[in-house]
Amino acid sequence: MKKIVKWSLAAVSCAALLAGCSGENGTTGESGSTNGGDTAANGDDIRVYSAFMGVAGKELPEDNRLNVALAELVGARAEVTWLTGQTAKERIGVMIAGGEYPDLVDASDGYSQMVDAGAYVPLEDYIDDYPNLKALYTDLEWEKIKAANDGHIYTIPTFSSVRGENTETNYGQEAFWIQKRVLQWADYPEITTVDEYFELINAFLEEHPETEGQPTIGFEILSDDWRYFALENPPAFLAGYPNDGAAIVDPETLEAKVYDTIPEAKEYFKKLTDEYANGVIDPETFTSKYDQYIAKISSGRVLGMIDQHWQFEQAANSLRSQGKDELTYVPFGLVLDPSVKPQYKEAPSLNTNGGLGITVSNDDIEGTLAFLDGVVSEEAMILRGWGEEGIDYEIDENGKFYRTEEQRANWRNTDWVDNNGLDYGYITSYRGMLQDGINAVLPHEQVEEFQANLVDIDLEVLEAYGHEKWADFMEVQDPIYPWFPIYTERGTWTADEPAGIANQKMTEVKMKWLPQIIMGGPDKFEDNWAAYMAEYEDQVDVEAFEGALTEEVKRRVESEKEILEKLGEE
Repeated sequence: MKKIVKWSLAAVSCAALLAGCSGENGTTGESGSTNGGDTAANGDDIRVYSAFMGVAGKELPEDNRLNVALAELVGARAEVTWLTGQTAKERIGVMIAGGEYPDLVDASDGYSQMVDAGAYVPLEDYIDDYPNLKALYTDLEWEKIKAANDGHIYTIPTFSSVRGENTETNYGQEAFWIQKRVLQWADYPEITTVDEYFELINAFLEEHPETEGQPTIGFEILSDDWRYFALENPPAFLAGYPNDGAAIVDPETLEAKVYDTIPEAKEYFKKLTDEYANGVIDPETFTSKYDQYIAKISSGRVLGMIDQHWQFEQAANSLRSQGKDELTYVPFGLVLDPSVKPQYKEAPSLNTNGGLGITVSNDDIEGTLAFLDGVVSEEAMILRGWGEEGIDYEIDENGKFYRTEEQRANWRNTDWVDNNGLDYGYITSYRGMLQDGINAVLPHEQVEEFQANLVDIDLEVLEAYGHEKWADFMEVQDPIYPWFPIYTERGTWTADEPAGIANQKMTEVKMKWLPQIIMGGPDKFEDNWAAYMAEYEDQVDVEAFEGALTEEVKRRVESEKEILEKLGEE
């Protein structure tokens, strides 16, 4: 499965609430023209570091209020540019070819390229001198990062650090989503299986063939380019496995296996074949581009889909901005067999192969680390999350942070956010609880603030299912194994090694056959499935793919044992 970062959805949510992301503004090129923490031109002694994030973002004015306030607090700021018009690997390739980099880079899928090019400065000899950075992770976690990177710390994971309890209120990962109006219409039924899900959609679709004058769409499957993971990966979830992304792993034997050939895969795609033939699945679902997918969801006429929330969040935001909250979605972790425990929701886990790193073009390593140490201080995290007291939030007599209705309205106003917020969604941070043990780091993860921003239909849905927040709908994975998530290993493979070749062939075969099988009709399903499996077996070196992952699973398990023994001795 393609993923941006472990807490990608948190990033999107934080970006929206803390001020969004920033786009490339032309002031700092890829060579990092503000390299080395140059003093700002206005002479205020604020050091400026260039930063590139290998994901799409939104440009914000650099002089917006909280950006300025944070820079004054820590004595430095990041001038952030974002990915536009290329993939992360393509952009990182351009940087490597030129040999010059911004001061700070989150390379996303280009992480291995940066490491192989020697573009990151190893940080293991520095971290201990910066207490706020060091406190982001335990000794075990820092050692695991080094163990996964030949003894080095090239990047600081951005979304893996959670202080205290996991305060997540929204759910931003993969799920089967269904509109709130459908649940309301059916008097809030329990939905456990794929069959129950489609029965509900079929029943509602029959009574509501149109939505605001347009044909209602029962189910969408995003399958455009790399985003096709929403089409191919459900069998792993349906079989009760967590989101390892690349395969399923047997916790007893530690062997990694492809999920494309398990019984649940055939059963699920047979179900989709039937629903396509019944007209429930959008006939254009396999030819639509991403923007068309978003447009259809934004229209409010799509009843359900399986996807990661960050992929369609902009559509959900559009519906909310139009006051059409009943047309937004609720997540369900479905299975095929009701005796199977679903594990869609990932517990906070460590991303050992990604995050924000300092590049070799940066001539002020210690100053940059001091900046990063500053922005994860308690005072800075409050500023990044809540803003300024008296302007963005208040404190009650018990020390609880809250916002007034006016302040909440401000943070729902995108124009206001652009002029007052931060573009630090991918700068090193943590989530969870502040040190006071009373307040969440992020306002939308403070239950009272989360609920204060809900509308009537939201409160009705939550009450009907006995939940406080959307995250409660999904069962968290349990337990968390030492190898999780194994998909990070797949990202290290090159295109010319057997496992990398197998991975590419696997993608090609699935992208060719899965739409063809679903559209081929129930009568041809068995023949099409047999042809798919035959080509899969012929084209994909499954042994190389599974072998490489199994080797890494066992390495991670053994590595954790060795680290624990080492730390026990110290």
